[in-house]
Amino acid sequence: MSIMYSCSVPSFTSISVSNFTYRRPHRIICSAGAPVAERKAVNTTEPLLLNAVRGEDVERPPVWLMRQAGRYMKSYQTLCEKHPSFRERSENVDLVVEISLQPWKVFKPDGVILFSDILTPLPGMNIPFDIVKGKGPIIFDPISTAAQVDQVREFTPEEWVPYVGEALSILRKEVNNEAAVLGFVGAPFTLASYVVEGGSSKNFTKIKTLAFSQPKVLHALLEKFTTSMAKYIKYQADNGAQAVQIFDSWATELSPADFEEFSLPYLKAIVDSVKETHPDLPLILYASGSGGLLERLALTGVDVVSLDWTVDMAEGRKRLGSEIAVQGNVDPGVLFGSKEFISKRIIDTVKKAGNKKHILNLGHGIKVGTPEENVAHFFEVAKGLSY
Repeated sequence: MSIMYSCSVPSFTSISVSNFTYRRPHRIICSAGAPVAERKAVNTTEPLLLNAVRGEDVERPPVWLMRQAGRYMKSYQTLCEKHPSFRERSENVDLVVEISLQPWKVFKPDGVILFSDILTPLPGMNIPFDIVKGKGPIIFDPISTAAQVDQVREFTPEEWVPYVGEALSILRKEVNNEAAVLGFVGAPFTLASYVVEGGSSKNFTKIKTLAFSQPKVLHALLEKFTTSMAKYIKYQADNGAQAVQIFDSWATELSPADFEEFSLPYLKAIVDSVKETHPDLPLILYASGSGGLLERLALTGVDVVSLDWTVDMAEGRKRLGSEIAVQGNVDPGVLFGSKEFISKRIIDTVKKAGNKKHILNLGHGIKVGTPEENVAHFFEVAKGLSY
């Protein structure tokens, strides 16, 4: 597939941001107030994203768009007309590969993420669900009792989601190490929130009622999700995933004290389990609205903490420390702005993140209706940066 848009940087050469200067068309050079001298050797044998996470010298920050950027693309909408069921699209190897590769073929990001859903493992755990257009996920039999938790099975990926392993293997071959192939899973508390609430929620009263009135029941459910998601991460890695992102989207509905009881220990247990068998697999943690929990997120032991746009990147860097990599954190709404505005925000984010251990990304998933030419511009500017 050919590039759909031709976007240029030179029209924005009037941008002036501290520590960034334009040296030549289509290339933005980041320096510390002086011309860039001799560069250190850069590892080109592995994807840029992996090198950046490990703290190696890279020429620019790797860039990709969190979650499946292809979902907003016109080509994806056309495919949806032929295959209206989300589960069909996400559980068919050919469709998973095709959708996963749509953004790669058009924008050439540094990360290609598997097209799937965090709830995909649920049927294999004896929790039936569906995703209904206009309503989102529906859990057919929401969990509220110890007896129901007892019926939840440990997840066996090889048996229940062989299409995930097949798709990841194909993606590795298709991308051919030009980008990192990413898998992902849901975090225990977020998965528990869905299955207790019966789907998406605005106030999370059911999960909190269970947490505060029957904590042993919730802990038993969280333990089952922890064991299963650790297995699922290892399965994805064994079949081609070069990094895995853990989504704990609803953990920030918890107070810091409750996060320490109902989320943190389970996230840490997953990380510890995975690192025992896959010590070099980068793990990325994302929790939306996590400004109040950043230091606690770092305690999980993940390699990368993904920041949303409500946290200033420089402040987030300072709070997390230099040992952990950061991902993000341009506001997805910025992509509705002018190209000049998009360029300024990208440059500001990269400047604040520094030249080590940063993956450039949005602070959340891309929004429906985002102009594709602005996405193309985002990637063009990002890939034109240079430390």
